[in-house]
Amino acid sequence: MQKDVHYSDYLELEKILNAQFPESDKHKVEAHDEMLFIIIHQAYELWFKQILFEIDSISAILQKPTVDDNSPELQAVVHRLSRIEVILKVLVQQIDIMETMTPMDFLDFRNLLRPASGFQSWQFKIIEAKLGLKFEHRHGQGYYTSQLRPAQVEMIKNVESQPTLLELLNKWLERMPFFNEDANWENYKAASSNTSSHHIFWNDYRELYMQSLVEGEKNNIKFFDDLFLSDKKQENSSLSPAAFRAALFINVYRGFPMLQLPFNLLNSLLEIDELLSTWRFRHINMVHRIIGMRTGTGGSTGKEYLKGALDKHYIFKEIAMLNSFLIERRKLPVLSSEMQMRLGFK
Repeated sequence: MQKDVHYSDYLELEKILNAQFPESDKHKVEAHDEMLFIIIHQAYELWFKQILFEIDSISAILQKPTVDDNSPELQAVVHRLSRIEVILKVLVQQIDIMETMTPMDFLDFRNLLRPASGFQSWQFKIIEAKLGLKFEHRHGQGYYTSQLRPAQVEMIKNVESQPTLLELLNKWLERMPFFNEDANWENYKAASSNTSSHHIFWNDYRELYMQSLVEGEKNNIKFFDDLFLSDKKQENSSLSPAAFRAALFINVYRGFPMLQLPFNLLNSLLEIDELLSTWRFRHINMVHRIIGMRTGTGGSTGKEYLKGALDKHYIFKEIAMLNSFLIERRKLPVLSSEMQMRLGFK
């Protein structure tokens, strides 16, 4: 017989509600706002745990040899990415609560925290690594793991050796069958007279894109060729030409039912990047408001370090870059009847 479940026991409330030990109490210093400071950061870490849980489940799906884009699997990926978005919005909003603490309130206990720092959040570093932020692209590499315990550094290094969500995205995009099956293009009416070795669709798209460029944008066509039509991935690029082509195709023809979930997936990644950036920006302003130009409790340069990370830590910037290569909807190449039927679930 199943034992009755009690709310308090199920949530381990005895552990959670008795896990706040203000340093000010230990030193018998009056610092009312330290309890708020602890609870907010504990809440952050719990949400970080949930984000990692969602990322791991998404990666497990995308690591499969095939992912049916018209299946509950892809729907689960999009749904869980959307959940991460909502959690990140909550994390941004928590800063509003933190900012009810004034600079003088923080000074009541700030020096008691040294050298503890939010920079020691190994869970947040693992989130960034699992999403796709590589060590070589990090701001302040020398400081990155210097404040962590050896076991935490080992965890992060282990994560960095595993496939990232960005790498799995690249493989998923490369598997898109749109241009690998000739039957999809039997009745496609080419608009361009270009006879290059590239696919007839991309010959047309390149021509239309080139026509859309104004005088100051003419160099964009070389950038287009390098990213979409090259034989190999560009240096420092996370996406291969085949993945770039699939992602652009999804973006421009997202109105077709078959492409709506893939488009929502790509859009969720952009939203996650934007929310992480928003969180960093709000964090910068909060730090500037509360400690000004002083160094962080962990020894960082405070606001200046956070600003460097904000500028450099965009993970899905190449997905955002696709918008540089869009053309007007009314000028898009008309897809073949076979492709339209396939993308319409008919």
